[in-house]
Amino acid sequence: MLNKVDYRAQVRSLTLPNRMFVDGEMATALSGKTFQTCNPATGEVLAELPAASAADVDNAVAIARQAFEDGRWSKLAPANRKQVLLKLAAVIEDNLLELALMESVESGKAISDCINIDVPEAINCLRWHAEAIDKIYDQVSPANDASLGLIVREPIGVVGIVLPWNFPLLTLAWKIGPALAAGCTLIVKPAEETSLTTLRVAELALEAGLPRGVFNVLTGNGPEVGEPIGRHPDIDAISFTGSTDTGRRFLQYSAESNLKEVVLEMGGKNPCIVMDDVRDLGAVAAHICNGAFWNMGQNCSAISRVFVHKDVKGRLLEKLSEAAKTWTVGDPLDPETRIGPLISPTHFEKVSSYLECDGKLVIGGRVFNGTTIEPTIFEFERHNSRHVRDEIFGPIVSVIGVDSLAEAVTLANETEYGLAASIFTADGTRALRAARAVKAGTVTVNCYGEGDAATPFGGYKQSGFGGRDKSLQAHDQYCQTKTLWVDLSDSNEDF
Repeated sequence: MLNKVDYRAQVRSLTLPNRMFVDGEMATALSGKTFQTCNPATGEVLAELPAASAADVDNAVAIARQAFEDGRWSKLAPANRKQVLLKLAAVIEDNLLELALMESVESGKAISDCINIDVPEAINCLRWHAEAIDKIYDQVSPANDASLGLIVREPIGVVGIVLPWNFPLLTLAWKIGPALAAGCTLIVKPAEETSLTTLRVAELALEAGLPRGVFNVLTGNGPEVGEPIGRHPDIDAISFTGSTDTGRRFLQYSAESNLKEVVLEMGGKNPCIVMDDVRDLGAVAAHICNGAFWNMGQNCSAISRVFVHKDVKGRLLEKLSEAAKTWTVGDPLDPETRIGPLISPTHFEKVSSYLECDGKLVIGGRVFNGTTIEPTIFEFERHNSRHVRDEIFGPIVSVIGVDSLAEAVTLANETEYGLAASIFTADGTRALRAARAVKAGTVTVNCYGEGDAATPFGGYKQSGFGGRDKSLQAHDQYCQTKTLWVDLSDSNEDF
């Protein structure tokens, strides 16, 4: 790790992308229009990027379709696709600092997180899916002696990928890893606020040997780019991560166009349950703060509701206050910083509105520079506050006392979401029974986390639809399943 002066100097030396990436080349929008991407910490304009439109989507889809149909990638031997993806992971690793700096200045993420978590995890994800390419087997059905049933997987075709702004590089890897492993071609739309690392990875993919036209990136806003991708009749599947409201629209676009496959990873209002038998409340508090404040709470799986047994609530609040003080607010390029700015003034205004409430402020509540909110903890006596109901998507967590594990599980499930949950108890049987009872796609026991590359990630209820990111299950959404039924009977042979 360098110091903040060194990182600022490194940022000044960066050459930031200022074009889209289509058919293996940097490109402007057909309309010639542009938009600005800015540093949320300073308001500085980082780059002028092309503002694509439906015409650009049509052009990119035609290129991706041609690349898919001629087999330059889709018909490549699995072992050969694996080598290209492994090379891509290697060249990303070679450019780790550059990508981490781009991610930090465009998203406001702490540089230490970008260097130590986001970029390394993206590299690991690509390597994991690359190694899976030639290890996923098709099947033979239990047919009779005169028939053979083959169940084979084929790449689904042209895939539209729509990314969020909170984890732009990591989410990109979650999606392009299995999609490229399957042999698909891609139209990627990064979030308007965070396009730079996606554009740079597209360049690096070409350097790694990915054929032209396989990985295309269109920059711009949702109505002009995202909706045309969702409605396009020649896109076979959509993978989207973002808000539940926008996810609903992609289902509508599919229904009103070609019924393309849609996979959605959306919002969350994630509970954490703490029982009175936990052995180390300080360790629990550290996990909760990590879950609540990591990336300024701008995380769909962030802990936002803590249900703690009343017998230990007071002590837990003390430990949470101590742990929250270690989450330093400051310049994202300072390696000591853990809390930087929220992504935009609009989002800051929305999140800061939750600083006024009928709950008891335990710690935090201050704002800085109209961009940043310090880690904040509220205590509530009841479960019907909007803080406990709404997805805040900021560094604000609510703590509520409960009398039993059963009550905690009931309250945990009183939400329209079901993405993640955490349970802390020394009783392993109670932990597993509660984990089974909580309606969420990922439940961690005595820790906070999202599993690893081998575990599926997605949600129940309005947190997810149609599939999962990560794990071998992620490959399924980029494949079609085909049955080949072969008649082996031959009247001239008898054996």
